[in-house]
Amino acid sequence: MQPPSSTVDVDRLRLPESLPAAQQPEWREHVAYDEVCQRLVSAPPLVAAAEIRRLRCSLSRLMTADVLLLQGGDCAESFYECTEQHVAEKLRVIDRLGDRLSELTGRSVIRVGRMGGQFAKPRSQAMERHGELSFPSFRGHMINSEIAAPLTRKANPRRMLWAYDASDKVQREMRTHRRGHAGMPAMEGPWSSHEALVIDYETRLVRRDQDMGDLYLTSTHLPWVGERTRHPDGAHVALLASVANPVGCKIGSTATPDDVLNVCQTLNPRREPGRVVLIPRMGRDLIREVLPPIVRRVANAGHPVIWLGDPMHGNTVMCDQVGLKTRYLTDMITEALRFRDIIEEHRQHAAGLHIEVAAGDVTECIGGSVKCEDDLLRHYSSLCDPRLNVAQATELIEAWAKGVATRRA
Repeated sequence: MQPPSSTVDVDRLRLPESLPAAQQPEWREHVAYDEVCQRLVSAPPLVAAAEIRRLRCSLSRLMTADVLLLQGGDCAESFYECTEQHVAEKLRVIDRLGDRLSELTGRSVIRVGRMGGQFAKPRSQAMERHGELSFPSFRGHMINSEIAAPLTRKANPRRMLWAYDASDKVQREMRTHRRGHAGMPAMEGPWSSHEALVIDYETRLVRRDQDMGDLYLTSTHLPWVGERTRHPDGAHVALLASVANPVGCKIGSTATPDDVLNVCQTLNPRREPGRVVLIPRMGRDLIREVLPPIVRRVANAGHPVIWLGDPMHGNTVMCDQVGLKTRYLTDMITEALRFRDIIEEHRQHAAGLHIEVAAGDVTECIGGSVKCEDDLLRHYSSLCDPRLNVAQATELIEAWAKGVATRRA
């Protein structure tokens, strides 16, 4: 059981209907909707306010360039991979990658896992085709099932309770893991993170800390808004602006300096270190054009943001031959190095990387042992986007730390 926190009047927290909330499931007419929401309001917090404060304090140290940040895990978590064994395997991967980054750089590494709540995904298309049939897109286990059928693809609010229970299992294992590694100088964490996508779920897990009086989003330690939900006048940014967690914001190739500056001002008007993590994900070519003016604008405005590179999401391609999405490791390495160079050229601190990596030996990205498109079929198990396997993720981290690119065959 977490330390006591006060539940909050959700009607007071509920965002005005006039605020746009993109990528939301249509389930408010479901017979179980009201009951599910009330149960979430009265549920214990998944993470403690003291844990969130500790992470935020650690992130504030990133500005000194003595500490790095590594954020990694599944693109979309599965309800069926929240067992003690699955969580232990994922934590071993995060530790292995964090240890390697620390070894190469001589710096301590804050480890953050895309786990303990990454159960909802934004999608570009509302429908997807399976042969001659079309079904609503899979949007993560919190919303619907990956099984393509009319009933299983219907949004079901009961899944929010399943997501809460699954997250609770993961958070308990992560907490035990942190306690077991307390005091190791090169290691901090792992902490949890996910995209705070489903407004119905996230708002009902906001709690007021009895000790400090601040509001916290207790579904995770480090929530973020995505490229599709980062509008400063939208419900997602408004939610994260109301809580004291450290918060992230993905920045895609369509972002302008004004866009990013407005988000920074909304999320961190007092310019507090350790509050905002900006995560560019622009693609290996566009990052050279789009990122520099954004960095200049943010730095000149005096916003003490944490710059974290995501070299994966802007480099996704479709393989027509096998009908699967993939990413080329060399493209990811190129973007990661360009990100670091751009940030450092502007006298800012390139804090680390945000990657999607699987605990198993998947074959979803091309590079290393995955030589070509045909190899993708060997072990492609992602619920959504392609992930790196551990060997590929290690190569990416080593290239980023050493500043060495590889050539694409």
